[in-house]
Amino acid sequence: MRWRWAVVALLVAAAAELAVGRGVDWPHLDPLEQRILIELRLPRLTTALLAGAGLGAAGLLLQAVLRNPLAAPELTGVNPGAVLGVLAGMQLGLVPADSAAGALLAALTGGACGGALMWLLARHGSPVEVAAYGLLGSAALAGVTTLLLAYQPSRFGNALRWLVGSVDGRVWAHVQTAWPWLATALVLAWLCSAALGVLAAGDGHAAALGVPPRPTRAVALALAVALAAGAVALAGTLAFVGLVVPHVARAMCGSDLRRALPAAALVGATAVAGADALAQVLTVLVQSGPAAQRLGVPAGAVTALVGAVALVVVARRSSHVEVS
Repeated sequence: MRWRWAVVALLVAAAAELAVGRGVDWPHLDPLEQRILIELRLPRLTTALLAGAGLGAAGLLLQAVLRNPLAAPELTGVNPGAVLGVLAGMQLGLVPADSAAGALLAALTGGACGGALMWLLARHGSPVEVAAYGLLGSAALAGVTTLLLAYQPSRFGNALRWLVGSVDGRVWAHVQTAWPWLATALVLAWLCSAALGVLAAGDGHAAALGVPPRPTRAVALALAVALAAGAVALAGTLAFVGLVVPHVARAMCGSDLRRALPAAALVGATAVAGADALAQVLTVLVQSGPAAQRLGVPAGAVTALVGAVALVVVARRSSHVEVS
């Protein structure tokens, strides 16, 4: 029954994503509106679904193998690494401003390097140490990004897309570059979910059942990095999606990763599509006022506001569990 409601929620979010905003007058579409729907609205929706699925699955993997309910893709260095990759590519002239594939590949490369940095620092550490080193690495990469923006602020007019998170302006060229990466990582994560679920119960439990903890954790972190990098490459740093979605997925179907992982992908896709639909509604309201045609609300702003509230709830619930 919960799965049925989850699918219904996804369909409602997808329909809202296509229906709201400007440029399409339902139900009768003229040729221009059909082109807007096919070339702008549908790739925007597909981007939201892919990015949300990737972040939801990545967050679930991190929380399971690090055994930390507050773990999220931000702890891997992927988000700031992806942003830094795009900005560095622009600075070096490797990423033209109008190149969708170039920007995505730069984000993928930077995100993967950020995750690799975290793993090199913490490859011999405990789950708690891995999270701590990931946070430190993320802070260092974000600091480099800040320095780069301060050095030449006029050169990075589109940096807000990557820093806040947005699916606005995504076209099929972006989707075609990122979807094989995300689809492959999702399939591999599901194929490994049984072993990763054993590891989530503890290193001693995993070793007793013949699952080597450190190599298995390395595989899980690599998959989480791949998923988060692909999502950030598509939509930027959508805050809190990878933190909140795994808790919803586990509430739906328990801690078994074989069931929770598809649920996290489904809920993540629904969350980002719904957030972008709400962002488009807010954009229409804003643009009807004094700021007309000058301000668009990014989906990342919605996920940040909603996720901040959810973070407080999760943190309080976790503290209550520890006390009891």
